Amino acid sequence: MLTISLNCIKRTLTNFLTFIIIFTKSLIFSHNLAAACVNFIKGEAIQGGLIFYDSSHATEINLDGEPIIVNKENGFVVGFHRDDLAMRTIEGLCKDGSPFSFEIQPSKRHYKIQKIDGLAPEMVTPPTHVLEQIANDFKMVKKARSIRGNSTDYFTNGFNWPVYGTITSIYGDQRILNGKPRQPHFGIDIAAPLGEPVAATASGHVVMAEKLYFTGWTVIISHGDYISSTYSHLNTISVKTGENIKRGEKIGTVGSTGRSTGPHLDWRINLLDRRLDPLILVKIDNINTTY
Repeated sequence: MLTISLNCIKRTLTNFLTFIIIFTKSLIFSHNLAAACVNFIKGEAIQGGLIFYDSSHATEINLDGEPIIVNKENGFVVGFHRDDLAMRTIEGLCKDGSPFSFEIQPSKRHYKIQKIDGLAPEMVTPPTHVLEQIANDFKMVKKARSIRGNSTDYFTNGFNWPVYGTITSIYGDQRILNGKPRQPHFGIDIAAPLGEPVAATASGHVVMAEKLYFTGWTVIISHGDYISSTYSHLNTISVKTGENIKRGEKIGTVGSTGRSTGPHLDWRINLLDRRLDPLILVKIDNINTTY
């Protein structure tokens, strides 16, 4: 027969409570230490979101074991693509040599299904003779979005709205084109009058200004830290690859080139190949929506 004394129970409970207190204090200490070295500025841990951090008090920072490049503002960003649910670990060293570590995980979103009819058949199922052009277009876009850039204007000032109009399609929609399932939409569509000026949403460097098969006249601007914005289906473009551009400057006009059913701007923001939601990154004023 097993007999347990009251004193033994008290000692066990005391030791357990002591462990809980020490463990809790260590968690609080670790959190405060991380907060002292890497401070949250703004943003949201959500699919399609982007988080801004200040790392003025850190000397070494890794994201999932890979070094993070800190910008000249002593900051860095972490972005989440459309279907991202992975836990991310940020760790490193404070300037006093103390280690820090914390985790972030994006919350899940639910996306709509959007049906679009009336597109030219060759824009839904391209003929064989244009497949090489489409492959080259993809390579060109990928190369443009892989340029780090050196502007940090977006980091301190956020993003402006490129053109005012009516939002007709949002980020993440699963698309059915002419009755056929296709890739989700990775930007937002803003319907506006043909020829309406389109402005750069933040300062940066024009890394691509070309006419592509699916997106027509397209401009990509690098904003630094591998953040880029893309403006598609333009009627005209007023910038060239290699130009520096300031926030609010005209880059082209609203059009309907490429795969389009009417005048609109398809606006996208990327962190390398991670497709972000522009609506999360801008303040919306004077915008109508059909959603």
